Amino acid sequence: MESSHHHHKRNQIFLGTFIHSVKLGELQYMHDTAVCVDKHGKIVAIEPQCDLSNVTEALCQKLSWDAHDLAITITKEGQFFFPGFIDTHIHAPQYPNVGIFGKSTLLDWLNKYTFPMEASLESLPKARRVYTSCVRRTLAHGTTTAAYYATIHVATTNLLADLCHAMGQRAFVGRVCMDSADVNPAYYRDESADESLSRTRASIAHIRNIDPSYALICPILTPRFAPSCTRDAMAQLGALRCSSGLPVQTHISENAAELALVKAMFPECGSYADVYDKYSLLGARTVLGHAIHLTDYEINLISERGAGVAHCPCSNSALTSGEAPVRRLLDAGVGVGLGTDVSGGYSASVLEAVRSAALVSNHRAMPMGKWAETPAEERERAKLSVEEVLHLATRGGAGVLGIADRVGGFEVGMEWDAQLVGLGLVDECPDECDMRDHGNVDVFGWEAWDERVAKWVFNGDDRNVKKVWVRGRLVHERK
Repeated sequence: MESSHHHHKRNQIFLGTFIHSVKLGELQYMHDTAVCVDKHGKIVAIEPQCDLSNVTEALCQKLSWDAHDLAITITKEGQFFFPGFIDTHIHAPQYPNVGIFGKSTLLDWLNKYTFPMEASLESLPKARRVYTSCVRRTLAHGTTTAAYYATIHVATTNLLADLCHAMGQRAFVGRVCMDSADVNPAYYRDESADESLSRTRASIAHIRNIDPSYALICPILTPRFAPSCTRDAMAQLGALRCSSGLPVQTHISENAAELALVKAMFPECGSYADVYDKYSLLGARTVLGHAIHLTDYEINLISERGAGVAHCPCSNSALTSGEAPVRRLLDAGVGVGLGTDVSGGYSASVLEAVRSAALVSNHRAMPMGKWAETPAEERERAKLSVEEVLHLATRGGAGVLGIADRVGGFEVGMEWDAQLVGLGLVDECPDECDMRDHGNVDVFGWEAWDERVAKWVFNGDDRNVKKVWVRGRLVHERK
């Protein structure tokens, strides 16, 4: 297996157009640019506005590289490099259920579709099929980093980590902790808090063994959500977080029935966010899925603790959970990334989450229900632009996961996690084969670059993802 990690150990130069978010709401377009990536997958030089036809020799000289041992990738017309997408919230074992949510809301859906599927993934052959297809599919959609919830099973959670490592996806892999006998089904839960912790430690040890520096695969502590864990388990997980510095992922404030359940189960805590805070689970690199129905007090607490939110618009629409107040979170200084939330969400594509995030924010701007009294300017502010949602999909997610210094944009010192996006150029007389192969986005050539990006956001799919790299390694290529 090791050999597959060495086939990309060459210096590389990428030439052409690069687009990335420099801050919330601002994309930078770099044309005629050369980006140099060393054998370790790190960006070592960026030459803007150069003559692409003869820049290679000069760059090799400058970097003391051997010009003969070099991989060069050049964008064709209609193509650009974009940072890899970061999925901050996805359930790998639920991948077979994408699109299946019936008429249900969160708690019924867990019992009808989710727990039976997750429980069945104790089987190694079944888990291998499901996890392999999940990682392949997400890579094909340009997801270079994924924060995965696995299941309660150690062996198959470890298998997911192994598969991500072998296939080259950057991943946070969490064994799900759920030991409450009151909330979890008898057939799918940890027997006790101690058992929950010892299984979690076993999975952490496995990941440390395959990737000692967590360069690609990192463990993430994963209490499913407060009601699924006993106080003992949460206290032990909080202590483990404090001693290990590992990130945490969980769910918060997704649905009204869930809020009532939390209130009934934790009467000693003033709010849902307080539950996590009380058990030392709220801090930098805590990723809170959904965060739809938070109070202002909770938003401020989350901001003070430096925790982040995984916004999952597709899932929130599919399960009628609600519309997350993304602008309010951002205004309060809370970091926000995007999650597909497979399979509450119906698609493993972060680009689908990007367009849903834009539409859901538009819904928040419309004068309906309790919003009708809100002043129009304030409602208008709820809207997220194309540039903003693309920021959430890249740098926003990197910030939430605590890896913003390594991925999410193109700067010297960062790692080359990128996708080559190709949009279909319509010729003078488009023929049928032209339409069939190039995907859903038609570019006529007169569009400005920001218009091309908008067309990609609203009509693009995996056919537009031509190549994907993680840490300089080519991990997906569309033939």
